[in-house]
Amino acid sequence: MRKDVSFDSKGLKCCGWLYLPDDIEADEKVPIIVMAHGFSAVKEQVLPEFAERFVDARFTTLIFDYRYFGDSEGEPRCQLFPLDMVEDYRNAITWVCEQPHADADRLGVWGTSYSGGLVAYLGIFDKRVKAVVAQVPSITNAESRRTIDPDRWDNVGRFLLQDRIERYKTGAVNYMKVVAPEGEPCILPGKETYDAYMELKDAAPNWRNQITLESLEKIREFDPVSLIHLMAPTALLVIAAEKDSLIPLDVVEAAYERAVDPKELIVLPIKHFDIYQDPWLSRAANDAVAWFTKYLV
Repeated sequence: MRKDVSFDSKGLKCCGWLYLPDDIEADEKVPIIVMAHGFSAVKEQVLPEFAERFVDARFTTLIFDYRYFGDSEGEPRCQLFPLDMVEDYRNAITWVCEQPHADADRLGVWGTSYSGGLVAYLGIFDKRVKAVVAQVPSITNAESRRTIDPDRWDNVGRFLLQDRIERYKTGAVNYMKVVAPEGEPCILPGKETYDAYMELKDAAPNWRNQITLESLEKIREFDPVSLIHLMAPTALLVIAAEKDSLIPLDVVEAAYERAVDPKELIVLPIKHFDIYQDPWLSRAANDAVAWFTKYLV
């Protein structure tokens, strides 16, 4: 069973889908999984395939769009502020825990790519969460991102400073494409990334290939790494891609090493976007189900 739902987050309506097991009894409560998408993406893009596997395993499952994205409210559109997105997760948790069939004492969160970093951060600070699954996750901070490409980091910093001065003077909201063909400026360059986003966009006509430049400032400042050791006793599963060109494996492994038990790292022999297609989608979903079953059932 899937139904359209919405909840309030800082005065704006976030829209989502709530999945319930088909055979649920009238007075039965089942464990909860709350999930949302990654960098600029919306709920229609692959998330239902994962949610359906979770609900088949008898988890109440909520997927939603962040404020400023997809079907949810908020202006300017495509404003990707990580701490606001974490707040949306927390408000989603509060809402779903009040639903009749949801067991608030058995709650997990799932994130992929950029939302993998969001759920890692969430697991540190919101102790309602008992289990976290972060797949191909952006568990990075300023230090690790600058290490990947110091020149690009510094050049982008200077560019964003110019945008900040313009925003202050004029109030202008400037945008940049998330992906673009080779040779065009964008946030996530490369043919592999462009092709993957173009394929995913077919499932979501309301996805927009842009985010505000101010978002890049907030992204640079977001840190799900430094305090990850405080997540315990919340259980952390990281599903990483060995050939990930967006989030190098050694960066993910370094963040994982900072976490403490209970934790597990699974490394799949794939590229970043392979996890959204079978056989790897099913493999990752099954690993997540096993983790949530171990710690929530």
